Amino acid sequence: MTGKFISIEAIAKRYPGADGGGIAVFENLWLAMARGEFACVIGHSGCGKTTVLNILAGLDAPSEGAVIVDGEAIEGTSLDRAVIFQSHALLPWRTVLGNVSYAVTSKWRSWDRAKVKAHAQKFIDLVGLTGAEHKRPSELSGGMKQRVGIARALSITPKIMLMDEPFSALDALTRGTLQDEVRRICLTTGQTAFMITHDVDEAIYLADKIFLMTNGPGAVLAEIVENPLPKHRGRIDLHRHPHYYALRNHIIDFLVMRSRTFTSTVTDHDPRNVPAVRIGLTEPIIVASSNPAREDFNQASWPG
Repeated sequence: MTGKFISIEAIAKRYPGADGGGIAVFENLWLAMARGEFACVIGHSGCGKTTVLNILAGLDAPSEGAVIVDGEAIEGTSLDRAVIFQSHALLPWRTVLGNVSYAVTSKWRSWDRAKVKAHAQKFIDLVGLTGAEHKRPSELSGGMKQRVGIARALSITPKIMLMDEPFSALDALTRGTLQDEVRRICLTTGQTAFMITHDVDEAIYLADKIFLMTNGPGAVLAEIVENPLPKHRGRIDLHRHPHYYALRNHIIDFLVMRSRTFTSTVTDHDPRNVPAVRIGLTEPIIVASSNPAREDFNQASWPG
């Protein structure tokens, strides 16, 4: 995972205010990700998390700045970027196979029916819906509908999978199962993923990097927390890892205490060089700026 695969450069989003002026949700936001990384953004409502995701998806445009993916600036929507929303957003008149096939034919219009069906079936199998191909959304549970959404997103082999709190409406058991599925799929396929969540434990389990946003309006990216837990971590022993509680406490402390006062107390914050924080057994240490060109740290030196 080297270089900038996703590069968000000095973007801002402003909306007209009641007094005729502008209200800035965020200004001068810089963010970078490498190919194959899984990143989660955490912050309070109103900080612009969904706005950033919509800009990445091409569903919205920044007031200024640019977003570059794989060397190309984003200008509108593209089948290179798939979105999984909070709701399943399925076509109710189509079956599971029909919903996934619709996405496949949108990208590969010249494929015949047999090739489309075989390709769609591969991703239906991948998310564990074998045998439910001919059921319509009204016949599926909430978790199964989200599985269809995941299969549909993956079926177009996107460069980025964008997820806007996709599990927030599910019960705890179903949410955990789908988190396991998404993690397994991303590890297997090397999928680059950008996810919004309010769930700290979900971010710790899924993400390689956790982006911490301050409160809006006028939100800033305060820290990039590098997940020190092993890449192939398991849910069962997650809480037994010596870094787990230090990592969790650091994120919660930011959300509860520092996110409200960050912009007024940290006067030397550089939006272009956001500190990357690595959590150890004692106090967290800042190991690098957000500049992806800096990759001189040694993983073998991590505590534990």
